[in-house]
Amino acid sequence: MDPRYLTLARNLVSHSTKVERGENVLVHSFDIPQEMSIALIRAVKEKGGYPYSLIQSARVDRECILGAAKEQLEKSLDWELERMKSMQAYIAVRGSNNVFENSDLPTEDMKLANKALKPVLDWRVQKTKWCILRWPTPSMAQQAKMSTEAFENFFFDACCMDYSKMTEGMTALEKRMRDADQVKIVGPETDLNFSVKGIDAISCGGTHNIPDGEVFSCPVKDSVQGTVTFNADTIYQGSAFSNISLSFENGRIVEATSSCNQDRLNEILDSDNGSRYIGEFAIAFNPMIKEPMLDILFDEKIDGSFHFTPGQAYEEANNGNKSQVHWDMVSIQRPEWGGGEIWFDGQLIRKNGIFVAKDLEKLNPSHLLRE
Repeated sequence: MDPRYLTLARNLVSHSTKVERGENVLVHSFDIPQEMSIALIRAVKEKGGYPYSLIQSARVDRECILGAAKEQLEKSLDWELERMKSMQAYIAVRGSNNVFENSDLPTEDMKLANKALKPVLDWRVQKTKWCILRWPTPSMAQQAKMSTEAFENFFFDACCMDYSKMTEGMTALEKRMRDADQVKIVGPETDLNFSVKGIDAISCGGTHNIPDGEVFSCPVKDSVQGTVTFNADTIYQGSAFSNISLSFENGRIVEATSSCNQDRLNEILDSDNGSRYIGEFAIAFNPMIKEPMLDILFDEKIDGSFHFTPGQAYEEANNGNKSQVHWDMVSIQRPEWGGGEIWFDGQLIRKNGIFVAKDLEKLNPSHLLRE
């Protein structure tokens, strides 16, 4: 076994989910090497927890969803929810041999499956200690335009970095975001205004997602005005999108365009009543991640980026929006990507991807990468 597997597994069990003796832990393995699943099970046992294994495959899942009957999905919900309710922690490691595996699934089949299993997702997010991790595959290396070996090294460097270095800066950004009212974001084809007044802010430093490095809140539901354009390509429900632009009036997306798959974009945004409202706003700062690779758990942490999310709001920072959609869309504001600024209540917080407020400077790469 690659020794990095057990190092990573121990980080996920000890730091990310803080497994304690006697706790039930669901280890969800999705197209990953058996050795990594075994490493996680061993790490849970080391802490005195009780590991339970769930192994899935993207191709098998696709076949189950294709043409699935409502009754079949409801029956799946029964036992999936019962199992999740018996867990205190959940660790998912997800590989992907083909990120477009679900690209040809009918929209109605995807909507039915997502709606049927949403109570399981809600319980996991709200009631368990959870962490989700991508797994490095040749497919991901291709998306990142890297060799397989170079990508694996990058992956383990990014996932095993010392996240404690983020703590002081994240705490300061969390406080600023929690105390703020008006947020303004400007950049190429972007002029966006909204309020976060009265909504909590949450720092993420290696707990729920690995890799990590963001602080998130949520706009007041009807406060979003203006236009935002996302320069990072994205994949959602098996379809790829580029140059997405969203225009808002009173919090609602009234126009959505994309340089490809625009009809599919609007189909997804019409999934339910909440999918045209925003459920998350986050500022990201992982210094190890510089370029998008069509994998949202990496892309949403890109150094100098922010993401804005149509759909479901998180319970911890909640504006009341509910949806089966939660689609993180990413804009990078470093100079080579066109630059941009983020303002809180008339004060410049970050310019061209670099924090300029004194108390936030420890979130800049110059500090986080310091030996």
